[in-house]
Amino acid sequence: MRFQVPQFIEVEDKIFGPLTVTQFVYLAGGGGFFVAMWLLLPLWLAIIIGGPVALFGLALAFYKVNDRPFIDVLQAAFEYNLKDRLYIWDKERATKPKVIEQKKVQKEDDPGKYAPAATSSKIKDLAWSLDIKESMYSDKDQR
Repeated sequence: MRFQVPQFIEVEDKIFGPLTVTQFVYLAGGGGFFVAMWLLLPLWLAIIIGGPVALFGLALAFYKVNDRPFIDVLQAAFEYNLKDRLYIWDKERATKPKVIEQKKVQKEDDPGKYAPAATSSKIKDLAWSLDIKESMYSDKDQR
């Protein structure tokens, strides 16, 4: 029995045209708030109050910092500001220069130094190449 292995599970589905569901919700929320302010308030006040909220929704939908969504950056900022921090100053340790000695930790007969590291990207590349080669040489009647 053959099973199809899902590919590209990290990519969100585009449901509303070129937009994902989360992008559509952010844009609809920001735009809806701006339209509500425009209908309820004078135009200049609607631009002052609703404009930043609409721009915030636009940033949430499309702006990325180091290829990470803007919402992740906001979450990290809130967690950092709410977390307790303790700063300790040790005058003796700060004035003495540190001498770092590097020791060889691996033994000479350690097999780990001969084996290459298997990272997640290498595993994904290997799975992708195996899937492509399998589909190239498989029987076309099996679908």
